[in-house]
Amino acid sequence: MHEIRVLLTGGHGFLGENVQKTLRSHGFKGIITPSHQDFDLRDGEAVRAMFLKTKPTIVIHLAASVGGIRANQEHPGDFFYDNLMMGMQTMHEAYKAGVEKFVAIGTICAYPKMTPVPFREKDLWNGYPEETNAPYGLAKKMLLVQAQAYRQQYGFNAIYLLPVNLYGPEDNFDPVSAHVIPAMIYKMTEAKEHKEEEVILWGDGSPSREFLYVSDAAEAIVLATEKYDGPEPVNIGTGKEITIHDLASLIAEKVGFTGKITWDPSKPNGQPRRCLDVSQAKRLFAFTAQTELSEGLDHTIAWYREASKWVGNKGICE
Repeated sequence: MHEIRVLLTGGHGFLGENVQKTLRSHGFKGIITPSHQDFDLRDGEAVRAMFLKTKPTIVIHLAASVGGIRANQEHPGDFFYDNLMMGMQTMHEAYKAGVEKFVAIGTICAYPKMTPVPFREKDLWNGYPEETNAPYGLAKKMLLVQAQAYRQQYGFNAIYLLPVNLYGPEDNFDPVSAHVIPAMIYKMTEAKEHKEEEVILWGDGSPSREFLYVSDAAEAIVLATEKYDGPEPVNIGTGKEITIHDLASLIAEKVGFTGKITWDPSKPNGQPRRCLDVSQAKRLFAFTAQTELSEGLDHTIAWYREASKWVGNKGICE
């Protein structure tokens, strides 16, 4: 472990900070975490310079442009271009630099819109992704195509992981770009503090989602880095789903918001259901999620409340 140099793109982000901690807890010492200001991964010359300077043994590619349904609808071109270029160039230059292993992080948004539940890795190509985030999902999906192609032609050891929706402390709580859990926590906390009687949420509440606590996701990524060297994609999740309606009720209860939750069906629901078959992760690298949703929400809400005291909502969102 002392001789291995791990290049962690996106290492200062929500997931990246947790992966850093987990790598250290597993005994990794040489962890390199360049920022976007150091190297713009959309720029091929910058990516080449990054590999010349850092000379990593392993790459864990976390860097991504992400957001909820609203952000994906407003900026589909940005999400497609940024994620495609960052992933494609980083993997290509890693191969050229002689990197021994590349860990690519995909997204559940890569699955077809009407995938049978639970989602199995073999169903990944059986249809087009849900339209509201298809550009993002397809851009990340190309990492799997590239990984398998480079393995076939060059013998390059690239693996591909498919994490479900993540949440936890230090998530993005900006109501414009946040994913569903931090967005709900933000809205309901604000409504409670301002004594508002109603919170309006997108869609009709009927879709289901599966959520993975961020430290569990980090553990899965590090275990796969250590133990998995196969060509097939692997789901990372809990294997448990909850409807958005029930999630909203649960968060309202935990936050203490007692007003009315109104659903706006004129806004998109997104994919009808999301729930993963997680048996492959358990079989291939012994990963099982440890944090139940209720416990994870408690930790996330507690962090948000504490952070709000010190920097205010705007500061946390940036």
